[in-house]
Amino acid sequence: MLLAQSIQLCLGAFDRTRTLAGMISGVGQLFNGRLGDARILRLVQKWLRAGILEDGIVTVEENGTGQGSVISPLLANIYLHYVFDLWAERWRRREATGDMIMVRYADDLVVGFQHESDAGRFWDAMRERLKEFSLSLHPDKTRLIEFGRFAAQNRERRGLAKPETFRFLGFVLICSKTRRGAFQIRRKSRRDRMRAKLREIKEELRRRMHRPIPETGKWLAQVVSGYSAYHAVPTNVAAIGAFRYRVTVCSVGVARKRIWCGSG
Repeated sequence: MLLAQSIQLCLGAFDRTRTLAGMISGVGQLFNGRLGDARILRLVQKWLRAGILEDGIVTVEENGTGQGSVISPLLANIYLHYVFDLWAERWRRREATGDMIMVRYADDLVVGFQHESDAGRFWDAMRERLKEFSLSLHPDKTRLIEFGRFAAQNRERRGLAKPETFRFLGFVLICSKTRRGAFQIRRKSRRDRMRAKLREIKEELRRRMHRPIPETGKWLAQVVSGYSAYHAVPTNVAAIGAFRYRVTVCSVGVARKRIWCGSG
């Protein structure tokens, strides 16, 4: 069984008092003694208490790290290490009756269980744990699905459809098989994210239509290279090819308009 979930309102909702108490006052335990510079700790305290300047008005929030602050993702990650990571590892050692794996990136996480009963108990326990720290699971992004090496066989035996897919870090993960019939997890780029990126590239190409061609070409190469560096994983070759093709179509279209406008 697999529990895919997202922690809601991570940056803006956590209890700042408990954060300071658990993260700063108890920093020796939390960081295993790796961070002991009092100047850094004072800076973090000031950043947590800093207000937000918008339209000439300073707003100071009672909770959270300040949406848009450059340090917010870092502090939220530290907070979740204290709130979730350490607690979940302890739960795995003491409560789990089978294998259990956890992958967390910021406020998105996936937890895999060998036994469905463990998944249900962990879900209930996690809700209570997050509630203590003014956090909650996102209702639209949290679900328990049957996924893994034997999921397809078990569902077929019960007369059910193929295992459900789930989204994580820009990919759709699918139960699949290799050409030799071995189980594999297929990763495929999310279509909605790809379409959004292509729209962004198209708009930027139009904005750069009258800029020097070598300059635009260098920028476009960097964008495509960066996208490919992240998405070029096994089983995702078709999506990368489709992305490159659509970028080529967009760039050719803008080049033709450039010629028609007499800027060639």
